[in-house]
Amino acid sequence: MAEIVLFTPKAEFDARANLLGFVDVCRTKITIFGADLPFQENVWDVTESVKIQGRGGKRERITFSNAATVDEKVPEMMHESFLSFAKAYVRYMQGMRPTKAIHNRMAALRAIEAALLENGAAPDPIRIDSRVLNRAAQIVVDRFSDGAAYRVGGQIEMVGAFLAENKLTSVAVRWHNPIKRPSSAVRVGKEFDEQREEKLPSAAALDALPRIFRLATEPADVITVSVAAILLASPDRISEVLTLPDACEVRESRKGKEDAYGLRWWPAKGAEPMVKWLVPSMVSVMQEALQKIRSVTTEARRIALWYEQHPCQLYLTADVAHLRGREWLSMAELAEILGVKDRVAANAWCKSAGVATQKLDGGGKKLHAQFRDVEFAVLGMLPSGFPILDDLTGLRYSEALLIVRRNELGSQRGTYRCMIETVSIGQINTGLGGRIEHGHESIFSRFDFTEPDGNHIAVTSHQFRHYLNTLAQAGGLSQLDIAKWSGRRDVRQNEAYDHVTSGQMLQKIRNAVGGDQMFGPLAELPKKVPIRRDEFARLIVPTAHTTDLGYCVHDYTASPCQLHMDCIHCQDLVCVKGNVEKEAFLRQCLNEALGLMSKAQEATAEGYSGSDRWLDHHRTTVERLTQLCSIMDDPAVPEGAIIQLATPTMPSRLDLATEKGKFKLKNEQTYILADIKALLGD
Repeated sequence: MAEIVLFTPKAEFDARANLLGFVDVCRTKITIFGADLPFQENVWDVTESVKIQGRGGKRERITFSNAATVDEKVPEMMHESFLSFAKAYVRYMQGMRPTKAIHNRMAALRAIEAALLENGAAPDPIRIDSRVLNRAAQIVVDRFSDGAAYRVGGQIEMVGAFLAENKLTSVAVRWHNPIKRPSSAVRVGKEFDEQREEKLPSAAALDALPRIFRLATEPADVITVSVAAILLASPDRISEVLTLPDACEVRESRKGKEDAYGLRWWPAKGAEPMVKWLVPSMVSVMQEALQKIRSVTTEARRIALWYEQHPCQLYLTADVAHLRGREWLSMAELAEILGVKDRVAANAWCKSAGVATQKLDGGGKKLHAQFRDVEFAVLGMLPSGFPILDDLTGLRYSEALLIVRRNELGSQRGTYRCMIETVSIGQINTGLGGRIEHGHESIFSRFDFTEPDGNHIAVTSHQFRHYLNTLAQAGGLSQLDIAKWSGRRDVRQNEAYDHVTSGQMLQKIRNAVGGDQMFGPLAELPKKVPIRRDEFARLIVPTAHTTDLGYCVHDYTASPCQLHMDCIHCQDLVCVKGNVEKEAFLRQCLNEALGLMSKAQEATAEGYSGSDRWLDHHRTTVERLTQLCSIMDDPAVPEGAIIQLATPTMPSRLDLATEKGKFKLKNEQTYILADIKALLGD
């Protein structure tokens, strides 16, 4: 395990001296990313230190390039005055606050360097101040999407806090991230429609996938569409699917019903291991998807098991097993062992693998390689960490569902008969159309499926998770159940996956009107009106939009809102039980209202003018919030229920005018009486 060294700035040093000391500590004493890390290099290979599931054999590298050229094939590196600090900071913070999303940390550093460079001077870290960080935040907003900008902005704030705590700048930095976290409260308009379209798979994709599921025969197509079927059966992360064990199926007998069927999962972001039970309609799909995957991956597990049991011996298929005792192999024999195309390809492999070849006496012009050299080279091709695929769960390659023979999912190179690899996230997303613009075919293009306008269909593996979460939200599943189904520790994370449209929300409220899921005045009215329930729902709930406490069903075509920012006193407020975030805000409002009522009581007792009216207002606020909280806590009220409080007792305009007149008359009488007393000298 890497040793963590705490840097302590010296009070007697200036910012420059402390900065040099910090860089020296990170260069010579810290062992994060390995004691042999080439600190002076501008590209670090941190694959062994940063384990990211589902990456396959792809290496994880940190490139200290600048913001202007980061996307170029050969990017330029940061200026030296900033480069050493960036390297030291990344290494130090990976020990203090480790993250797998190092690219966000690097994006923050690139933006800060770019902001420093705009003045034409060298990007010296000690010159960083609030103005520089503000400009860095603007650069981030211009470059990234809203969500990514918010996350990178948080990393910029972390850099500012680190500089201030360790006295590494000439001027003390006090800076907070001004980039707002994207909100999903807005459900209407072009912005929401674009966000929804980006997060969810298109209708054309959802229509094409089941057809491809029936038609696919090539290994790459079978794996891609079968993984898509799994992701559509349960809202899982792609990394969780790619680390499923082969023995993942669970069946549980139920008295008087069909057996329950589910899969064992190990959630990727900290939730407890669990069994996710499938809805009956998806059981047969899941079973068939697993069967299709196993038809491709069984041989790879057999190879992995061989290398576990025979760690020093080359795996040979049955048709070439007789070659094991040979001292020399011809290129034709080597091609059969490896599975490459021909002798030319075998010779090319020898050159790339560093295997010596030579012509034997009396063998003519044919090249041969020693069996032991081939065996050593092939064993060196085993995946890093073999036989363990996933350190977190201890899953072995021989037990994994989604491992294949090397190059089996590629169409350009031959499949190795003696070597394995994992299926990677990149391979799945490429198969789903993620690189169609770069000339890589997808399962949709191979089977001639397109969008209605003729464009290529492209989806990502994560869109299926958003899609199932949105279906669950629209169907009224509780927030706790959605979080558990999705493998989340915090129900607040559900919000980012909720793309229910305003029309779907409106229909949900209309369906509840008059039903057993409606509590409040609207639950009673349909029983008393001689029209169809759905017609009544359309009349009484013409529209709906999101508020902090729930949904507002006020008809703005009839009149504007007359209780702006006072939703709790409005009859048009409806709340949904089970929305954890809004319930938490409801309880926060109650605590604040109790505090305000207490202050109003003190002011009334001390005789402050008008305090009695504030006390009345705060008292009714507390009563309505308390009533709403008690309904939320009532176990008899089911999750997903639509709740509307009774119409509050509000004074009419005539009552308000009368009260205002009385107050004015009372004041005038007081002034007249004072004038009379003054004239009489009293």
